[in-house]
Amino acid sequence: MNTAPISLSGLHIYPVKSCAGITLADAELDARGLKHDRRWMIVDPAGNMITQRSHPQLALIGTAIADGQLLLSSFGMDELAVPAADASTQRMAVRIWNDEVSAWHIAAADAWLSQAVGEDCHLVQMPDDAIRPCDPAYAQAGDHTGFADGFPLLLIAEASLDDLNRRLDQAVEMRRFRPNLVVAGCEAYAEDNWSAIRIGNIDMRVVKPCSRCPIPTVDPDTGEVSSGEPLQTLASYRERDGKVYFGQNVIHNAPGRLRTGDRLTVLK
Repeated sequence: MNTAPISLSGLHIYPVKSCAGITLADAELDARGLKHDRRWMIVDPAGNMITQRSHPQLALIGTAIADGQLLLSSFGMDELAVPAADASTQRMAVRIWNDEVSAWHIAAADAWLSQAVGEDCHLVQMPDDAIRPCDPAYAQAGDHTGFADGFPLLLIAEASLDDLNRRLDQAVEMRRFRPNLVVAGCEAYAEDNWSAIRIGNIDMRVVKPCSRCPIPTVDPDTGEVSSGEPLQTLASYRERDGKVYFGQNVIHNAPGRLRTGDRLTVLK
């Protein structure tokens, strides 16, 4: 039996939904999740979200945060410093899954982003006053998130990926699965059995297994879609009711700060 302490070994944010992520040593956790995580999103002219599901090339758009400002990069293009929204920024209605949100339209980024994506699109930002509730079937009143698929945080254990890679002909990196929190020191899929945890001094609820969409089949270095791996192998032993599960959605009970190396305590 593993008696070593479980710890937070990786912290990741994805400022623009479906674009490249950023690895951090420490991060602020606010009401919506990790600060700057999925606070921006790309939408089509009608306001519908654009993700790697239909546009795998989004994996090649790099992101950075400098003094609170979003920077975008793409091969062969000058870096774009995205202007901050202010009182004059117009809003537009955008749709993410079944939710409609009134978002800031960062029009100054449209031309750059449309060139990078290869079609007309807009960059939008989650306003400070917007509230997008989490699914009440799994969340409590007051739980909300940004432009993440449904919950503030996604957690995966290193050992779970190790187990998957042992089954694959070609190993994949954790970034294919786009977690916020990576933990070490537990057995593979131990996270499936947790319902309440504490990381550092922040209590969290483990609320729902993450059913995987096709995004893990996108190579984050090339933007190319594989023939079905790693989902095909995952489906051979992680499929239930027609869905393939890997990782756990998590909701934090209070804001605070997380640091890699923080101890994880299983409360329930």
